Amino acid sequence: MKDKIKNPLDSLDHWEDDLLERYPEKNLKSKEEYRDYDTSDRAEGVKNFYRLNHQYQTYDFVSKKEKEFLAFNRKKMSLWDAVDFLNTLVDDSDPDIELDQFQHLLQTSESIRADGHEDWFVLTGFIHDLGKVLCLFGEPQWAVVGDTFPVGCEFSNKIVYPEFFDFNPDAKNPIYNTPLGIYSQNCGLDKVKMSWGHDEYLYQILKNYLPKPALYMIRYHSFYAQHREESYNHLMSEEDHELFKWVKKFNAYDLYSKAPTPPDSKALRPYYETLVAKYLPKTLNF
Repeated sequence: MKDKIKNPLDSLDHWEDDLLERYPEKNLKSKEEYRDYDTSDRAEGVKNFYRLNHQYQTYDFVSKKEKEFLAFNRKKMSLWDAVDFLNTLVDDSDPDIELDQFQHLLQTSESIRADGHEDWFVLTGFIHDLGKVLCLFGEPQWAVVGDTFPVGCEFSNKIVYPEFFDFNPDAKNPIYNTPLGIYSQNCGLDKVKMSWGHDEYLYQILKNYLPKPALYMIRYHSFYAQHREESYNHLMSEEDHELFKWVKKFNAYDLYSKAPTPPDSKALRPYYETLVAKYLPKTLNF
């Protein structure tokens, strides 16, 4: 928590290209080939995933899930218990890779670590997807993973597969189907309810333990309609815009560190055990 936060972006416009150039051995695809929802070998399954996600992620559904899960009375376990579970999970929403989640976490965090960033940034890369333990409690993947977006206002056409929102009842509700919906201009994302999933869940679990930039990375790393498309500037506060610089920087590591070759998890585990113990308690309430 006391680590000095460095300037996250010397050149945001060229950050993603620079990352790919510096780690060509980790990337068998060009920048344009990531998040390919049309020609990926997994495209049809991903499309079916988003059909369900967009149909059922309503304001009322999110409110119900928050009440159900944010009491954190499901299970008490260590972070490593959560990691062991994720080792069995392959993300149905990801068109890029079929490695288990533990390998993806290590790929992300090791790329961050290799660039010499603060240890809390490395830790964020390692734990950012641990909210996917929601699947452990019987939640379907469409309610756990995938791109996130605000509910309670109009769905942006920049969200992946926007046509599937035609089946979402909120899209026909006059209370929700305007750009601001139930919110006010530049109210700030802390006042906006996001679609339910692992991002918000993990943020709520960890919000008392990590620096604010790390918490933004965790809470909004799947919010592509904003950090990639900037479709919700009308809801963002000045603080949101400033902290989203960190979200954008993190996203380059999260997305472009994906590669079919797994890291040596056994050799790396002692380092991450020490890092986790520095910032987090021995057990967490899930």
